[in-house]
Amino acid sequence: MEPGRVYIDSGYRMYYDEGTKLTDGIPAGLESVLPEIWKQYPPEHPMITDFFAVIVFALWLVNFFGNGLVIVVFLVTKSLRTPTNMFIVNLAFSDLCMMTFMGPSVTVNAFISDHWIYGALFCQLYGFFGALFGTVSLLTMVVIGYDRYNVIVKGLSGTRITGCKAFFILLFIWIYVLAGSLPPLFGWGGFALDGLLITCSYDYYTYDWNKLSYCFYAFITHYLLPLILVLYYYGCIVKAVVQHERALKAQAKKMNVSSLRSGGNEDGQSAEMRICKVAITNVSLWFLAWTPYAVVFMFPLFGKLHWVTPLVSQLPIFFAKTASCFNPVVFALSHPKYREALSELCPCLGIREESAKGGDNKNPTPTIATTTA
Repeated sequence: MEPGRVYIDSGYRMYYDEGTKLTDGIPAGLESVLPEIWKQYPPEHPMITDFFAVIVFALWLVNFFGNGLVIVVFLVTKSLRTPTNMFIVNLAFSDLCMMTFMGPSVTVNAFISDHWIYGALFCQLYGFFGALFGTVSLLTMVVIGYDRYNVIVKGLSGTRITGCKAFFILLFIWIYVLAGSLPPLFGWGGFALDGLLITCSYDYYTYDWNKLSYCFYAFITHYLLPLILVLYYYGCIVKAVVQHERALKAQAKKMNVSSLRSGGNEDGQSAEMRICKVAITNVSLWFLAWTPYAVVFMFPLFGKLHWVTPLVSQLPIFFAKTASCFNPVVFALSHPKYREALSELCPCLGIREESAKGGDNKNPTPTIATTTA
């Protein structure tokens, strides 16, 4: 066998010479983005890379179709072109850009070679755009949480979001995230190859204060603070909804009726409780998708770089990308007007949503109609 080569027999068992490393065969031009840590590990089974490539391609298809529908439906449906729904379109746009930029390139890379084929510069750009679009999505989720909190919890005393305010909020998000994502391209921090050598992200793989200090900054500003804000907003929403439900039931009991809602029944479950469930779902998916990466991201800062193996570094990154596919599903399940518009534009999807009739459509419940977006 040739030194440094990996072989697979008919039973898909992997063989390689003693001393063969994961980084064998890496072009010299990638040394600037190749962490030393990967040079100590043996090769990973090539089918692991192929498996991830197929998963990423499938995620991209779901992302492209789902977020594309969200953008089209919200933009072509006049009743959905509201200031606060601009946040929904922005979230779908950033999610779509992230996976469209990353998904096909990773899939092609994985099936052509076992290492990065696009050069060091594109590795840095890949990491930069991943950080940019991913963080924009996270902060947009925070703004959506604030909008729902503003309407449900604050009610009439809340700040009204106009088209101009929504535009400047989104402009601020993009400028803020752009300013926070550029430093690794100019000397503070860095981007490097991840464990399977087919993706690039923040370089947290080296005990270097320049890089780790930026990682700490990114952890605080791009994950921890957004998480705290999201938990606060949705926590207040859940609390307000639960208290509202209790007040309605108590009043109904005093009046000796089964329900104060239209028709005298609960109609399965109240719109408020549906909002509550959607809020919990949003936070849970957000937390589950991004927390594994954030935890692994912090290992070196606590002196545990040896815990970061190629798969340990790669799995959370791929898992975090699934967050870009969750949002269209959540919107389709929680937004009646979106489902209604989607059923008209794409009847082949089999979605059935009846339009609101009569005067009730003109005066929907304030805490529900605005916030289910």
